[in-house]
Amino acid sequence: MLALVASALLVAAGLTAPAALAADDYTQSVTQPSSTQAQINFTPTTPALYVDVHYTGVPGLGQQNVRMTNGSGTWRTTVNGLSSGNVLDYWFTYEKNGPQYDTPHFSYTVGGGGTTTVAAPTFSPPGGTYSSAQTVTISSATAGATIRYTVDGSTPTASSTVYSGPISVPNSRTVNAIALKSGSTTSPVSSASYTIGTQAGCPTQSDTPNFGPNVRIFDPGMSAATIQAQLDTDFNNQKDTLTAQFAERRVAHLFKPGTYNNVHDNVGFYTSVAGLGQNPGDVLINGDVTVDAFNASDNGVALQNFWRSAENLAVNPSGGQERWAVAQAAPFRRMDVRGGLQLYPASYGYASGGYIADTKVAGQAASVSQQQWYTRDSALGSWNGGVWNMVFSGTSGAPATTFPNPPETTLATTPVSRDVPYLYVDGTGKYRVFLPSLRTNVSGPSWANGSTPGTSAPMSQFYVVKSGDTAASINNALAAGCNLFFTPGIYHLNQTLNVTRANTTILGIGYPTLVPDNGVNAMQVSDVDGVRLKGLLFDAGTANSQALLTVGQSGSSASHAANPTTVQDVFFRIGGELAGKATNSLIVNSSDTIIDHIWAWRADHGNAGTVGWNTNTADTGLVVNGANVLATGLFVEHYQKYQVIWNGQGGKTIFFQNEMPYDVPNQASWNAPSGVAGYAAYKVGSNVTSHEAWGLGSYCFFDTNPAVSSYHAFEVPNTSGVRFHSLLTVSLNYRGTITHVINDTGGTTPSGTVPVNVVSYP
Repeated sequence: MLALVASALLVAAGLTAPAALAADDYTQSVTQPSSTQAQINFTPTTPALYVDVHYTGVPGLGQQNVRMTNGSGTWRTTVNGLSSGNVLDYWFTYEKNGPQYDTPHFSYTVGGGGTTTVAAPTFSPPGGTYSSAQTVTISSATAGATIRYTVDGSTPTASSTVYSGPISVPNSRTVNAIALKSGSTTSPVSSASYTIGTQAGCPTQSDTPNFGPNVRIFDPGMSAATIQAQLDTDFNNQKDTLTAQFAERRVAHLFKPGTYNNVHDNVGFYTSVAGLGQNPGDVLINGDVTVDAFNASDNGVALQNFWRSAENLAVNPSGGQERWAVAQAAPFRRMDVRGGLQLYPASYGYASGGYIADTKVAGQAASVSQQQWYTRDSALGSWNGGVWNMVFSGTSGAPATTFPNPPETTLATTPVSRDVPYLYVDGTGKYRVFLPSLRTNVSGPSWANGSTPGTSAPMSQFYVVKSGDTAASINNALAAGCNLFFTPGIYHLNQTLNVTRANTTILGIGYPTLVPDNGVNAMQVSDVDGVRLKGLLFDAGTANSQALLTVGQSGSSASHAANPTTVQDVFFRIGGELAGKATNSLIVNSSDTIIDHIWAWRADHGNAGTVGWNTNTADTGLVVNGANVLATGLFVEHYQKYQVIWNGQGGKTIFFQNEMPYDVPNQASWNAPSGVAGYAAYKVGSNVTSHEAWGLGSYCFFDTNPAVSSYHAFEVPNTSGVRFHSLLTVSLNYRGTITHVINDTGGTTPSGTVPVNVVSYP
């Protein structure tokens, strides 16, 4: 059954945030007809044309999306296959007088005597940007619940102020609230951030915008020969590792819904390929979307197949096998592969990828010569391969955990995920951006049972950034309440881009590259709810920036669990094209942020004069200060001090790939402040008491001075709440050594480019 997509609603004039959830419009409950069944009931106050329920928690099944059955005004669905202790997480999409609404999430414990979690509070009007003070109503869908709230950004408790009526929000602030009821579990924290005193609402943009000269838009009415000619021209410009890798050409290939026969898109550097349907199957390519070791200079290996992507389309491969032989920064998302998927070059040469998410592969996915790979929330026919570190979460068809022999690590679910925003064309030919819903304990593609749950926003709410735009024009659009859509290009910034409005979406295609000039920080995101960053490349300028991207102000403490900021397919580069400098690449201060596939890279090669120990200087790739931050697919390489510093409590990482810096001149210049040899790749702060990570690899290649060593790759507090699983070190070509894997555990890296493995720590 298709899950209907909840539309974004404008509740007040000029409001650009998502609509308030109409929590007072319904009642809901769960009963148990038998020990293995749960009946979910939903009664709308206003008769509804339809009600869909979405739920997870049935053993062996991912998220289910079901059209409920109406009986005398109450809509019902029976869930089977349950046992005592299973926890159903469920929510509803319902129609009311034309528009449709999403409810909060509810939970029900099977066999728990009907005890439920109190529905999380909702806010009306919702958090957002407003020109004047607002009067805010807080409500819970649970009858008889008491609401307690704070207005200073702190987390509410049972002793916080009791909500007794509408509250005034005269200036910018964050309101947090919980709902409590005797005999029930207290609700999760809800949060709404209000920005008061700036213009509310993006000046209307076009719904059929001009995306500029670097975006190719194909439709099924075009001849295959015409399409192929354009694809071949772009590929010839973008394919060469020696000349295109650090060039400034950027391009996107966008396919409108329909079927394309005999189309073969070879994907070169800085090229995004994407379907413009709402779901992957809306665009079908009977042909190929291919990455291989294309050039003679590649010598059959794919170790530098960076910065390219494929997303949101179906491929029926011409030879039965799709090939995506990539290295870092080359995501494969929302893809429907109607055959097999080969992640290695046709030559079987080495490759250093890679990342798959929200994807279905009908046949076998084979990594073969890939050193490491991460697959999230997908469905595979089967998997074959494993060199050092293959990690899966929420993926059916994945192998069982057998690390280190073979080196496979599998989590049944991904704790939290929210799939990427993406561009599509609606039935009237207008462009929209789809905004997928947050999912918890996730397994399988978001579109496996129909449309991806979520809302969409019209392009009239997006400022399209093109050649000629400046930091000033982009900041003006942000201040006016616009989202941003970056087209392929290079954008020099002489001032920081300030993202202050909750629920702002910044979406890029074709690897738009943001270059800070004069030492400014490229982008600062406020500590607000729901910002989505996707598809950007930050390239450090020649004057040192303290940070390229910062999420949340220092000291941020508000909870954003219900609506986190997401940083997805966002990449950082220090050197390579320019002699760039940046002390830190990404700093995350906001709690609950999801870092979903980043590559932070201090270049080890590039244009002449752009690489060297004292040339492209950079201390650290990622610094996490916020609580409960989740990283899924973390690639950080070659920084000059700690690669990752994690100070926040409750952090989690699923998959980490790292190389230490190649160009350390001598040991004396690279000893940690504690006095041990070298800097750890991944350092958890000494005050952290809770942190967990799975599938981590750190490699050394101290090519400038092979006498250099690092005492350990992972440095963590010795406490029971800090736990690591499936981690390893490797000395590539035996250029230098790593003495221990984690703290004092694990042996020294031997010759032969073979790993030292630690199954779990402590």
